[in-house]
Amino acid sequence: MKLKALAMAAILAMVTSTSASASAEVKIALDSKPSLETSGSYNWAYAFGNALKKAGMKVREMPRGSVGNEAEKFDQVSTGLLEISLSDVRAVAQVDPFIYGVRLPYIFDDIAHMDRALAAGKVYARVNAKLAKQDAILLALAPLGPASGVITTTAAVRSPADMSKLRMRALDDAQIAMYKAWGSSGTIVPWGEVPAGLQTGVINGYLNSPFVPVMFGQTDFVKNFSDARVIWPLRAVIASKTWFDGLSEANRATVKAAVATADAAARKWLAEAMVKGLTALEAKGVKVQRLTAKEIAVFREASKPVYNSGLMPAEDVAIWTSLSEGNR
Repeated sequence: MKLKALAMAAILAMVTSTSASASAEVKIALDSKPSLETSGSYNWAYAFGNALKKAGMKVREMPRGSVGNEAEKFDQVSTGLLEISLSDVRAVAQVDPFIYGVRLPYIFDDIAHMDRALAAGKVYARVNAKLAKQDAILLALAPLGPASGVITTTAAVRSPADMSKLRMRALDDAQIAMYKAWGSSGTIVPWGEVPAGLQTGVINGYLNSPFVPVMFGQTDFVKNFSDARVIWPLRAVIASKTWFDGLSEANRATVKAAVATADAAARKWLAEAMVKGLTALEAKGVKVQRLTAKEIAVFREASKPVYNSGLMPAEDVAIWTSLSEGNR
């Protein structure tokens, strides 16, 4: 994979200037379309880049997929070929699985709750101690959008029982375990194959933020969204440690300040998106199931077996549970 990363460097060299000044350019690999309306992670990247520009640093946004897949992006970050990547949380988990705690169902009430728990547990310091061995740094966790709900083609879902005959697209084994706990079934499907899977009936739905079907043009065949608020969809903002450590003290301070600015911007957007995400679906003809607190509680209770499924060490689950309960 390192060799593949080096090959990708040639592509990066073609799309960026080869002049000495370009070597100071901060390349930000995006994970979604550059939409300030529908993408929380792009709101983060946009605010971060603008803060750097205002401080005199050069910034270039790299479109989604232009510098490789998730594994290739991580390799480029770790070899110093790419400065910033908005990546799947799995990119961090491959180095330190502890971070998977952020994806436990119903672990956080909202993003503010998550922020308090991360700070109290010094999670960034813990994770970065291991990422340092891969020459990478976790700068932030950027919300992609409002909390994940159940997205389906035909079935209206208001309880786990409504999913008993559905086959859901799973991101990983953790989601398969969750679907099993709900009495449903899951199968791992790459994101690029999801539209075809939904249209052919290979899968009947998936779990994600309400903006996702709109963002990816799926509302012709996605017809139901259940606002179960299961997991907060996040992107890991990963930086090259080689690049960061090589900055001047002033520029490192600029980057840290830009992270704080971007965090604030993404969270401000999220507050507004909590309502807009659902209405955007309805505008596209998708039926939104607004669950009551009692209905959500049924999903929460049904999700408890995931915590003891063995997908995470029991001691890690205990730490995350303690951080969650202690910072509500």
